[in-house]
Amino acid sequence: MQNKSILQNKIMVVFLAMICCLLWGSAFPCIKIGYQLFQIASADTATQILFAGIRFTCAGVLVILAGSLLAGKWLLPDKKEAVHALLLCFFQTVLQYVLFYVGLAHTSGVKASIIEGMNVFLTILIAGGIFHLEKITLQKMIGCLVGFAGVVLIQLTGSGLGGKITFFGEGFLLLSTVAAALSSVFIKWFSRTDRPVVLSGCQFFIGGLIMTAGGIAGGGSLAMHDGKQAGILFYLACISAIAYTLWGILLKYNPVATVAVYGFLNPFCGVFLSAILLGETGQAFRLQSLAALVLVCAGIVIVNRTKEE
Repeated sequence: MQNKSILQNKIMVVFLAMICCLLWGSAFPCIKIGYQLFQIASADTATQILFAGIRFTCAGVLVILAGSLLAGKWLLPDKKEAVHALLLCFFQTVLQYVLFYVGLAHTSGVKASIIEGMNVFLTILIAGGIFHLEKITLQKMIGCLVGFAGVVLIQLTGSGLGGKITFFGEGFLLLSTVAAALSSVFIKWFSRTDRPVVLSGCQFFIGGLIMTAGGIAGGGSLAMHDGKQAGILFYLACISAIAYTLWGILLKYNPVATVAVYGFLNPFCGVFLSAILLGETGQAFRLQSLAALVLVCAGIVIVNRTKEE
């Protein structure tokens, strides 16, 4: 009960959610940097999937090892947790990240960061409208519409923010947000009875193996030549291992909307870290880009002001 009360404390929720969002925000530029270090072309889908698969397989191993060390015993899934991990890995790891990695290869880090902000609104809509986990209020709907307006704005100004709109770029990124939203709801649902650490580690490991096998089968290849390549892969694995495990624990003890709303930090971190690490300052600080970012964040603030019933 003590751990539960701590994880429901507003200050602790904000602190842990901020860590998650800072890590996720850094993923946008770091994946692009990884593509550069491994010389992965935007058209080389198989190698992109292989790159993601190795990352998530390593993340799964890290989660299980760390969780087992903290628990003082091996954390192995029971039959129910294994089934749930299989379903979750399809949406959270395989589908979401196949779409995400391919989409990111065909657009800029700045645009990807803002589009991915849609995940917050879709999570709330799916949790309330489809799974009836929470009530969708008028204020939540207004917040979702304001946030969606930001995504529309960034698309309408595409010529000044990295080129034209493409299905394999912005289209895939939007579809990945749907998969991400579904995975958040499933995490909340399954965590009622499952252990979040076991669920997170197993779904990453299984999903990573599936993506690795798919990438190899599709002709993808990845060669490790130096420490920079190993370092970026390890960091990306740590992002997944730490952020998703913490997020799953927060979802277990708090309403979906209460946790998801802190995703407003994702586009902020993604945009400005992309500007710093990728040199996309011209994109990040354009009036249209900043206005779209403000709309996305304003929508989430409106949702956050809604009283949970």
